[in-house]
Amino acid sequence: MRLVQVLVPTGKRNSVLQTLESEGIDYAISEETSGRGFAAVVTFPLPKTAVEPVLEQLREAGIERDAYTVVTNAETVVSKRFDQLQEKYDESDRNGDRIAREELASAAESLAPSMRTFLTMTIISVLVATAGLLLDSPAVVVGSMVIAPLMGPAMAASVGTVVDDDELFVRGVRLQAVGGVAAMATGALFAFFLKTTGAVPLSEAEVFAIPEINERLAPDMLALVIALGAGAAGALSLSSGVSTALVGVMIAAALVPPTAVVGIGLAWGSPESVVGSAILVLVNFLSINFVAIAVLWQQGYRPERWFRRSNARRTTLIRVASLGIGLLVLSSFLGAVTYSTYQNAGFQADAQDVVGDVLAEENARLLSVDVTYGTGPLQEPTEVVVTIGYDPWTDPPRVTDELRTRINEVAPQSLTLWADDRIDVEVRYVAVSS
Repeated sequence: MRLVQVLVPTGKRNSVLQTLESEGIDYAISEETSGRGFAAVVTFPLPKTAVEPVLEQLREAGIERDAYTVVTNAETVVSKRFDQLQEKYDESDRNGDRIAREELASAAESLAPSMRTFLTMTIISVLVATAGLLLDSPAVVVGSMVIAPLMGPAMAASVGTVVDDDELFVRGVRLQAVGGVAAMATGALFAFFLKTTGAVPLSEAEVFAIPEINERLAPDMLALVIALGAGAAGALSLSSGVSTALVGVMIAAALVPPTAVVGIGLAWGSPESVVGSAILVLVNFLSINFVAIAVLWQQGYRPERWFRRSNARRTTLIRVASLGIGLLVLSSFLGAVTYSTYQNAGFQADAQDVVGDVLAEENARLLSVDVTYGTGPLQEPTEVVVTIGYDPWTDPPRVTDELRTRINEVAPQSLTLWADDRIDVEVRYVAVSS
């Protein structure tokens, strides 16, 4: 429920009151004596879904933008006419469960803080996320998401697009761009400090083997689903007037940890190892903005003035198309990672079968088959270590050449290497008494 207060211009009092009466709205009116060209102040309660259509009717009745309008939350309204009004708008379902355009713009603006506050909170969030990743602590990483103010800028840019508010759009884009650069720089500098001071005395291989970091080096198509879901949830929570706090955490989950991983990769002098995380950050930014604009437009949000709607429609289409093309190009990388993961799973099983077939006619038994993968984003297999147990009273079977040939025959086709690159195969022998 909302409580609306409208300043009525001189000469428009009767038309405004007639509009409220025709809608069956209870109101209270008081004289306005400031001498600024206004006759009265009208206060009335409205259901949430009635705010936008009623304000549109009042503008047609003569309420202009120069006459201030205040919309606030109302906890309880005890009125039979209000109950009837609520039933009327619930039955018409004109606007669904969304808030008014004016409320949406105000909410988006309030979510986008000043640059100083935004950068401060973003830097703190990335510092916490970097520490949590290096400590391999999911709880600390989640804590960094809670304090990240990343939902506001994305929603501001999306709302600014659909309501044709260039100032709000530019503000949202600027915050996202500056915040993204600041986050990566902060993560890199903090991780470099921890490395050089010996606070984290780990080699490159050891750092990238940390589970919380490793799982973000090779993102697959499921990461795209998470980002799209975060953007849709953000737009829906904002447009329905419900709490955006938890949704903000979800958006931060898609952005903060991979950004911190990029900083860690730069600090350890291995930018090629975090290409996947960098692409994931870009995909998430594009996905959140793309789906948020689409959801808000689908819900019927448009500029207030009709002659600006064609311009808003054209601008929205251009921005959605640009985001979609960028998203499609970058998502092809996620598709390649997904396919590579599928290939690797099949290769490990095939290598196991090949070794078993070769050893079937030998006096030996297979102990293990270990596959080593590269550090690149596609994590393709680079080496296979086969451990074979044999009777200590006999000579170990000489099967290294045959295993190397047959394992490379079933190796997945490389997505990044030349066709003649081969997987190294090492055979280790362990004497095992029967």
